Amino acid sequence: MDDHFAAFSFVDRITAFQAGVRARGSFAVPPDIGAFPACLVAEAVGQLAAWTAMEAIDFRGRPVAALATETLFHREVAPGSKLELAVEVASCDDEAIAYSGEARVDGVRVIELRDCLGPMLPVADFDAPEALRARFGLLCAEGAPQGRFHGVIAPALSMLEGEPGRVSRASLDIPTSAPFFADHFPRRPVFPATLLLDSQIRLALDLAREAVGPAAGSLVPKRMSNVKMRSFIEPGAAVVLEAQLAAANDVRAPVRLSAAIDGRTVATARLDLAPRDR
Repeated sequence: MDDHFAAFSFVDRITAFQAGVRARGSFAVPPDIGAFPACLVAEAVGQLAAWTAMEAIDFRGRPVAALATETLFHREVAPGSKLELAVEVASCDDEAIAYSGEARVDGVRVIELRDCLGPMLPVADFDAPEALRARFGLLCAEGAPQGRFHGVIAPALSMLEGEPGRVSRASLDIPTSAPFFADHFPRRPVFPATLLLDSQIRLALDLAREAVGPAAGSLVPKRMSNVKMRSFIEPGAAVVLEAQLAAANDVRAPVRLSAAIDGRTVATARLDLAPRDR
């Protein structure tokens, strides 16, 4: 099966659209996958914003992830759920899109993205403009076939030396090939920023368990802020992730996250953890 518009595409249908202003859409999470992490829910919102941006400038460019002021995680999303997606565009031109968005399940908000900025790059560098135009037409009409997504295998983390209870470090080996590169992107494969953030969250939770022991079992991501993607991560890259607590064995302050390649920082963020809502 062709993985284009399947392996990493999370908008099945665009249900309402006001060019360059706002959009509504949906994605049916397949019931037969193991999980649908919060970062993929954020990816779905971002993809709806990308469709809005590309259409607004007649598919001359496409936005790439760069800055997200704040992401709020309200609820987990179970396989078999239907995401109700929405984006509101603050500005959009050939240089960048600024937007906020959210996803709901059964009318209940599960994630919010606030004040995101995606610089525009030439669309033809990443995908065929005619294929994207045709896909947009399909999404706005009858919608795309559901169930083509079969999950994502997250790259394993190899732990490196850190500071017990204060700093955790891990190596993230980006695969040289993976199904999601067919969507992200066919002409220039790039490791998705949301999969990087998912790996950073996993490292932060490991650090929390080390820092506070069994009490960390109830902790979940609640807020990610000041996300900055500084460069693309290419297939085959070796990325060093770091999660750092402000004080040893104290998870009350945001966890500082960073990612580096050959000593050069490629991404930073802050993550708030909190007890799971009961």
